[in-house]
Amino acid sequence: MHYLIVSFSHKNAPLEVREKLTYPNELSKDGCLVRLNNSEAINETILISTCNRMEIFCSCNNIAVAKKHIFTMLSERAGMSIGELEDRADIYDDSSAIHHLFSVASSLDSMIVGETQIAGQLKDAFRFSHDKGHCNSKIARAMRAAFKCAAKVRNVTDISSKPVSIASVAVSKLKSVLCCLEKRKTLIIGVGEMSEITAKHMVSSGADVYITNRTRHKAEDLAKVCEAKVLDFSELANVVNEFEIIFTATSSNTPIITDEIIKPCDFDRYWFDLAVPRDISYSNDNKVNLYVVDDLKSIVNENKGLREDEARKAHGIVGRSVVDFFEWLDTLNIEPMIKDIYIKAYKSAEIEASRAINNGYIPKKYEQEVKKLAEQTLKRFLHDMTKKMREVTHEPKADSISGMMQMLASNENDSIPDRFKGEKLNEK
Repeated sequence: MHYLIVSFSHKNAPLEVREKLTYPNELSKDGCLVRLNNSEAINETILISTCNRMEIFCSCNNIAVAKKHIFTMLSERAGMSIGELEDRADIYDDSSAIHHLFSVASSLDSMIVGETQIAGQLKDAFRFSHDKGHCNSKIARAMRAAFKCAAKVRNVTDISSKPVSIASVAVSKLKSVLCCLEKRKTLIIGVGEMSEITAKHMVSSGADVYITNRTRHKAEDLAKVCEAKVLDFSELANVVNEFEIIFTATSSNTPIITDEIIKPCDFDRYWFDLAVPRDISYSNDNKVNLYVVDDLKSIVNENKGLREDEARKAHGIVGRSVVDFFEWLDTLNIEPMIKDIYIKAYKSAEIEASRAINNGYIPKKYEQEVKKLAEQTLKRFLHDMTKKMREVTHEPKADSISGMMQMLASNENDSIPDRFKGEKLNEK
């Protein structure tokens, strides 16, 4: 069994490419996971699709075949050649895949190191795949270890002591160009976590905030939480030009604000498109200052130095967690083998005890005591041996030792003829 990750993120793929690879809703994600698991090389998969990354994490029995299947599928999705996608992607397998997963969960691979959203997004991706039957124990083990690692990073370091997100960075950018946000008419499109963070920031800054969404009751729920107003989504085209400030972060497959509805105004507008694929398709001037996700990198880079020391500590935790995970996996592999050894030993004890009773060497009334004595003898004999087996699972020679023990435990390799079993007993 192998682990494999194919990753497209803000590090290796521009927004235009990430848009083509995104799976914005549950239906498209489910279809993607079904197709991925149709490969004979892939047995479990999760899909992580956010504004900053699109990653496929799978367990597979053949890395080369699995990679070919994944890139063929993504090529069809994006309308790009397999070669171009392979050149852009970061590919991780086995230990490097687990290291990358732990880093992502700990927000060390995020555009904003220490941001808190990615852990929730990763949990949602895992839960969705698990509930739909696209992943099971192999990926579940890795995900549980990843969340445990992320929790340790948060507890031991100060990397998330001042939580930030793309939404909070967008508001910071807005504040850097507008000295005061009080009473400025603001529209927030969408009701996800990013929209909620933005709404709370803007309301606390005194802005006149409206929230809209295709499903009105969801907009009403968010507006109630944030103490904002509600705008009916059907009115968007008519009123969009009234807003000086717009933040949009929906899961729409197509733009919801286009040149056709954007009209000239006598005031400057500051619009933030935080969606992937983008919600705003805009080419004219019309005094619109448009910012997309990748435009916020400069702010992120300015603050990067503040978290570098804590990030170094966090990377150390991730490295140790990866080692611990594979050592734990090794113990999982050895336990069934040890169980087989004990089962075979107890079966032998039962056979020899019955032989002694049947041949009259021991009275029938002591049958249970004889069997228990034989089992206890073998248990004591095997104790030190199996303890050593568990200890050497972390050593380089573990594979050869495990292979030898597996051969000895297998009934198929039991070549002792039945007529010679218990021979010494019969000679007495």
